[in-house]
Amino acid sequence: MCADAWPGLIRECVDAQRAIRPANKVRIVPKQGCREVNSYSKHWPHLLPQHGPGRKHHRAIALHDWQREIVAAHPGWFVRGLIHSDGYRGVNHVRRTLPGGVRYYSYPRYLFKNESADILALCGEALDLLGVAWRHNKRNEISVARREAVALLDVFVGPKY
Repeated sequence: MCADAWPGLIRECVDAQRAIRPANKVRIVPKQGCREVNSYSKHWPHLLPQHGPGRKHHRAIALHDWQREIVAAHPGWFVRGLIHSDGYRGVNHVRRTLPGGVRYYSYPRYLFKNESADILALCGEALDLLGVAWRHNKRNEISVARREAVALLDVFVGPKY
């Protein structure tokens, strides 16, 4: 499912499915506020073995060795996909009460939220490969907020469009 607000991501999703399985038909099904991008193939379970019945946070999510090699070679693309699916880049607004008065400031940051501890760990590993400083700011959320880390992640993730 891809939000209508990001037509560029819908195109990228279609292009990715066509690149992996060029002989398969890729369909875009309009829904309210979004588009379902789908392609049926008996080979998808071999290419994406983590897919399965039930909620992701109730089952193990682990990369196979061949997938780990791909992520190690292209961690930026992996993180980009994670952020564009379950994260965002926004501005954090802070209000601090200090002895001299109230001070306001803002800074950009990335947040990635997922209920699966396994997926959070995979995101953290890929961020480490990129040299991006991150931390858990909540049990189910990763924050990238240091100025240099956000700038580095901007190179790999880029804006949603």
